[in-house]
Amino acid sequence: MRDRSWARGAGLQTRRGLGGNRAIQPDDPSPRQASLETRASKMRPRAQSRGTSYSTTVLGDSAPRLLHWAGIRGGETVNEVEHVPVLYQETLEALAIRPGGHYIDCTAGSGGHAAGILERSAPDGTVLALDTDSEAVSRTAARLASFGDRARVARANFRDLGTIAVREGCGAMDGILFDLGVSSVQLGTGRRGFSFQEDGPLDMRMDPDHGRSAADLIRDLSERGLADIFRRYGEEPAAAKVAAAIARARSQAPITTTGQLAELIARVKGRRDRIHPATMVFQALRIAVNGELESIETVLPLAVSLLRPGGRLAVIAFHSLEDRIVKRFLHEEARACRCPASQPICTCDRQPALRLVGRHAIQAGPDELHANPRARSARLRAAERLCYPVRGG
Repeated sequence: MRDRSWARGAGLQTRRGLGGNRAIQPDDPSPRQASLETRASKMRPRAQSRGTSYSTTVLGDSAPRLLHWAGIRGGETVNEVEHVPVLYQETLEALAIRPGGHYIDCTAGSGGHAAGILERSAPDGTVLALDTDSEAVSRTAARLASFGDRARVARANFRDLGTIAVREGCGAMDGILFDLGVSSVQLGTGRRGFSFQEDGPLDMRMDPDHGRSAADLIRDLSERGLADIFRRYGEEPAAAKVAAAIARARSQAPITTTGQLAELIARVKGRRDRIHPATMVFQALRIAVNGELESIETVLPLAVSLLRPGGRLAVIAFHSLEDRIVKRFLHEEARACRCPASQPICTCDRQPALRLVGRHAIQAGPDELHANPRARSARLRAAERLCYPVRGG
């Protein structure tokens, strides 16, 4: 990668972006699109350094720069995680990776998709890999170290894509990927508080250094507020009963662990099938803690505006609420005329901003489901940017 200005620190404007000298100038930007870019250019990126020392044990000579941006604390080491992500081949095909292309992986996780993109875009394709989880950033940095300057890794929430794009000069991208939800690594780490399978602190924050935890919501929200979250984000039929039980229990003692909450929910709902009774409530709390649905709605129009004509957007969703937002947005931006059916002549002159890649969502095949049962709920949707401006948002 020719651009090295990012190595000076997370808070500096780059001179050249992932696409060489290409600025953020999508073809024929709409007023909405221009407004998004103007607002993004005025935002100040937050420096990730906290004045700590940084490990150089894994990434060799490039480690000080890469790890500084990743925000790894002194004394920590990074272990490369050879994790194969969900719908791996299908995602790379949906993005139509080309040699020399420029891509953003907005949810890097363990770097699996990003590594695949870099391999297929060789010899000079580039990837900017983002994740809000410091541990995920560490894993990704280790996994992508062998690609040298073709890879950049940053700790950032994808909802701040506007700020990041301006800072890094990301415009006319060839592809942008979102792999939504919680990762297998996060679910399997009890101290992160995402899972009821093992006891741990009731946290659930993707970025454990910022924001309110699930325990904070359980403690502070009213019974009615909790029921609303469980109903809206978890589609939990027993939302009111669970909220009432939580209100009674917390009046006696704080609810601070995943085990406490899961046991309480099981007592309220009982066990009638293979799905754990706490599943929907835990999902709802995680979504509320991280503002996941609002972030998706905000970032999708901006992501499309950063694509060059012919560039691809790919989104993997794991539950119906996420997938519904993605499907609605892609289909809306792929529509042309919006005039009433009773109107014989089109007067709106609207042109589509996207072309759908496939009519339906892509799901995991039998082999992947056998190897990774978690893939059963994954839905991949993709679309290609046309030359017309995006109007969503």
